Amino acid sequence: MKAFSYLRARTPAEAAAAVASQPEAKFIAGGTNLVDLMKLQIEAPAQLVDVNALGLDRIETTRDGGLRIGALVRNSDLASDTTVRRDYPVLSRALLAGASGQLRNRATTAGNLLQRTRCPYFYDTAQPCNKRQPGSGCSAIGGVTRSLAVIGASSACIATHPSDMAVAMRVLDAEVETMQPDGKARRIPIADFHKLPGDTPHVEHGLAHGELITSVLLPPPVAGVHSYRKVRDRASYAFALVSVAAIVQRDGSGRLAFGGMAPKPWRVEAAEPLLGQGARAYFGQAFASAKPTPDNAFKLPLAERTLTAILQSARGKA
Repeated sequence: MKAFSYLRARTPAEAAAAVASQPEAKFIAGGTNLVDLMKLQIEAPAQLVDVNALGLDRIETTRDGGLRIGALVRNSDLASDTTVRRDYPVLSRALLAGASGQLRNRATTAGNLLQRTRCPYFYDTAQPCNKRQPGSGCSAIGGVTRSLAVIGASSACIATHPSDMAVAMRVLDAEVETMQPDGKARRIPIADFHKLPGDTPHVEHGLAHGELITSVLLPPPVAGVHSYRKVRDRASYAFALVSVAAIVQRDGSGRLAFGGMAPKPWRVEAAEPLLGQGARAYFGQAFASAKPTPDNAFKLPLAERTLTAILQSARGKA
């Protein structure tokens, strides 16, 4: 790990200004991803700005009946919150499917959204990786791709996004609230927050340098049967091969988002009206542009079967 300076910020404005003023600065809260990357020298910030004292750790109802989740709310606290469990159970279930209890006790809402890919080539510093070193190439293309993307990838990167929570946030139409370095606030729809790789896979989200996530805003609760199913190689502490966040109505209509399939949570709203016709009709449109490799082609039928099970279960509960 390389040497770095440390600043404990007292206000969101101070934190944003401190990171913006130093090109190699990073925010740190739980550190469950960043510290690992620093040990491997994949990340080597010159300064860490600690945001744990900013008071962004509350869960509050909004005037319209939605929920504002502070950026520093720990994953375990969010998953166990009474309102979240009652009104947004898909989010609680997604959080509990992620990582381990110890990590959920440290990981934050904002950090979960910003965690970087678990592509093995990204973590192997002896291998070229366009996310790690832009323009160096993608070792995963032509390599072992079992856990990697089947849709939304590019000729520069086929990594997947690792978050379970973000998949649930996507199906809930969350918004990310931020403070920019000039002190102005803005909202970013979760659909626009994570970026597809294109020619710039190192650009993973829509935040400017020094822009601080302050909270995540959920709209009023959506009726229906909330489900989150995660298929993985072992029962705990494993990233998704396929995951599905779903809110299904009595008539079979609803909304869906997939994890483990793409470089960002994958949702195709245009295909959702087909849900009433069954998983195959929906899947044919939502994944029409999929380009699997021989290693990961199994993900497509696996995702369709997972969705079929969710729809059958939801109709029984409805």
